[in-house]
Amino acid sequence: MKLSRSKKPLYAQIASIVKDRILHGVYPVGTNIPTEPQLEEEFSVSKVTVRNAIKELARDGYVETGSGKGTKVIRNTSASKLSKLKRFTEVLVDEGHRIRKQLLFAEIASNEAGSAAFRLFGERCLRIERLYLLNDEPYIHYTHYLSSRAAHLELPDLSEQSLYDLLEEQDVSLGKYRDEFSVSAISPATVLASLGIEGGTPLLKRSRYAYDESGELIEYSEGYYHTEHHNYVINYDV
Repeated sequence: MKLSRSKKPLYAQIASIVKDRILHGVYPVGTNIPTEPQLEEEFSVSKVTVRNAIKELARDGYVETGSGKGTKVIRNTSASKLSKLKRFTEVLVDEGHRIRKQLLFAEIASNEAGSAAFRLFGERCLRIERLYLLNDEPYIHYTHYLSSRAAHLELPDLSEQSLYDLLEEQDVSLGKYRDEFSVSAISPATVLASLGIEGGTPLLKRSRYAYDESGELIEYSEGYYHTEHHNYVINYDV
């Protein structure tokens, strides 16, 4: 797998990718992640780089290592001292579901008539489409638009790495998010085709705005959820 030539060290990129796989159930709790030689071959890096990635995962509490026993996954949710709110995908994994991301395409896009993204970002922006599969069934279609500030991003396989991790690697620090939810009775044809549903089917639409620490809008996303497969869930711990 190709890693990006960013300021973020290679071991940290590998740790982020493996962590994302753990969070999405590719490596379930109680199982081992691939061996060091397998990771070396997959990412075309040295043994030292892989070992540093595993050390970071262990330090963050995701894995434990044992002599002759491999590296075992011991936790599959992120921990934050500031918030107990879990990502939606973490909730699904906790319930025993399998989540897989598929990159549909990424491109520098020119103005599209009527698109909210171009009213926000101007004539050009980076456009990324991804499909989330729930237990191998199309579940969420996401279109991400990023401002010209992020349009120079080198894009490795976004089915393996978090979009927000890539922004962080480019020194784009996000400070505020806003989510809006609505019901869409008329969804784009590309969305319907990706989700395998007929036109006129009501879908939950999620619009996300992500701002940097100065208040500049960096990302606008539109997500369509096929909630017949699973309701959108937010769990709060008090």
